[in-house]
Amino acid sequence: MKRPRHLLLLAALVVAAVSRLSADGSASLKGDPSHPAAAAWVRTELYFGIGLADPAPGAAGRITEADWRQFLDSEVTPRFPDGLTVFDAYGQWQNRSSAKPSRLRTKVLVILHEDTPERRAALDAIRLAWKNRWHDQSVLLVTQRADVSF
Repeated sequence: MKRPRHLLLLAALVVAAVSRLSADGSASLKGDPSHPAAAAWVRTELYFGIGLADPAPGAAGRITEADWRQFLDSEVTPRFPDGLTVFDAYGQWQNRSSAKPSRLRTKVLVILHEDTPERRAALDAIRLAWKNRWHDQSVLLVTQRADVSF
């Protein structure tokens, strides 16, 4: 019985991948210029409230997609030109005095960057610009160490 070509190709790819593993079974990126191991990197998430998730009938959303993109282009990209990721989400909370939760449409901005005073100041400037422009109380910031490889 002849073996289909795609199975032979798959087997060759598996052998090639296994041959690149180090003796302990892990892939090695030492010396790889796309693996910035020398720097301390972090993953920062910023949470921007952009309007009620359940607005009253006839009510328009507070911040449009065009507003959001303009903010990214004018405030975020100049400070982090190497790239970022945006997720659409919603958050919810319930005040003790309320019968039902409040829901807020949210943009989650994820930036992987070196952990430096300059980068932290840039994040603070982004948060301040948002609060000043939209008169929001806060922009949630979450930062975690990250092992980064490109």
